[in-house]
Amino acid sequence: MNRAVYALSLLVALAVGFAGCGGGSTSSDGTEPSRSAIAMVSADSVGDLGTILVDAEGQTLYIFHKDRSTKYVGLSSACYGACAKSWQPLLTGGEPAAEGGAIDTKLGTLKRKDGTLQVTYYGHPLYTYVGDGGPGEASGNDVTAFDGEWSTLRPNDQKPN
Repeated sequence: MNRAVYALSLLVALAVGFAGCGGGSTSSDGTEPSRSAIAMVSADSVGDLGTILVDAEGQTLYIFHKDRSTKYVGLSSACYGACAKSWQPLLTGGEPAAEGGAIDTKLGTLKRKDGTLQVTYYGHPLYTYVGDGGPGEASGNDVTAFDGEWSTLRPNDQKPN
């Protein structure tokens, strides 16, 4: 009888221990990955900007004009360290998905220096801005920070707002 109670107690302890092992992780540049394994990009009307790209939580998505794409280096992000803490890359655990007006065929990914996948749209890496208090805010549009301009992007246009 004691062995059965001991074995059951051990199984319960192991189950509780494994359940606590989940949780989020932080990439090497200090940014938090997206909450879902697969990032979702959508479109929503935000203030005077009209319909622009947003993430699954309705947070405005931005592009950084300093990001580059060259035929020799490929697509790359110029936002790391302090920049990535203020302008958090939209990360995904696989191929991102589109809904609500965003165009699925315009989505892609790039591999960041730490190996995480950042979502791109029309080849532009996407970011959220910590200065936005919540959905429907776009206080980072037309802001110059980290030696470059930040803009929102319309779902059917590869040019920034």
